[in-house]
Amino acid sequence: MKVHLVDGTYELFRSHFGQPERLAPDGMHVSAVRGLIMTLISLLHQPEVTHVAVAFDSSIKSFRNELLPTYKDGSDTPLELKMQFPLAERVVNALGIVSWPMHDYEADDALATAALLYSKQDTVQQVIICSPDKDLCQMVSGDQIVCLDRKNNFVLNESGVLEKFGILPISIPDYLGLVGDTADNIPGIPRWGAKSSSTLLNRYIHIEDIPNTYELWDVSVRGAAALSLSLEDNREKARLYREIATVRTDLEITETLKELEWLGASKNLFPSLCRELGLGNLSNRPQKWQ
Repeated sequence: MKVHLVDGTYELFRSHFGQPERLAPDGMHVSAVRGLIMTLISLLHQPEVTHVAVAFDSSIKSFRNELLPTYKDGSDTPLELKMQFPLAERVVNALGIVSWPMHDYEADDALATAALLYSKQDTVQQVIICSPDKDLCQMVSGDQIVCLDRKNNFVLNESGVLEKFGILPISIPDYLGLVGDTADNIPGIPRWGAKSSSTLLNRYIHIEDIPNTYELWDVSVRGAAALSLSLEDNREKARLYREIATVRTDLEITETLKELEWLGASKNLFPSLCRELGLGNLSNRPQKWQ
C-alpha cells in the first residue's frame, strides 16, 4: 500500500491565493477551504490513494520562534485566511480523513514523524509526502519516502533531490542553514549561495565537517577564501539555522495504518458543512460514503 500525507497548510495558502474570492452565506471567506475540498477529493479519486492524513499549522508560531525570534510568525498571513484554519480541520474530518492540527510544532514536523513511522511498516510500499516544501526533502529515502508537488505533478525521490539540489536528503538542513530560506525568514550565511553550498555539502555532508580553512577543501568553489572566512565567523549561526530547518521526527502520532484507511466521507457531516459554507455544489463529489 501507499500512504499519502498532505500538507494542509500549503494547500490552504495555495487555494487562498489561487482561487477567486468566495464568501459563505454568513459572509465568511471560504475560498481556501473550497480549494482544499476540491484538491482533497481529487486526490481521493485516484485508485492508489487508500491511506491518507492531513497536517495543519493550527497556530503559526512554534518552538522555532523561541530559537529565532525573526522566524516566520504568521504576521503576513491575511486575516481572512487565518479564519479558515478551523474550518479546514472540520472539512478534513467531515471527509473522513485523519487530521493532525499542530500547535507547538509545525505541520512539517507531523508529516516528517508520520513518514518515518509508516515507512517502517512491512505493508507500506511507499510514503508520499504531498508538499513542495524543500524542508521536507530531508525525509526522502530512496523510492520509499518521496515528496510530491501535486500542483506540478512532480515527484522527488532520493536521486531527484540530488539532481535538484546537488546534495543528498540528509544534507538539506545544512543546505538551508547556509543558504537560508526566505519563506521561513531564515537568513543564512553571508556569501553562501546555492552553488557553493551544494558543492561543499556534496563533499562534506554536514556543516561541522567542512574544514575550517579553504586551503583544506578538496573541492573547488568560486570565492573560496571569502566563503571560508564567512563560515568561520558564522558557524554558530549556521548550526542554529540548521536546527531550525531540521524537521522533528519524534512527535506522538498514535494513528495506526488501519485508522488512516479512507473509508469515505461522512454522509451527514460533509453535505451539511458544504451547505453551511455555501458550497452545496461540492456536497456530492466524494465517491465513497460512510
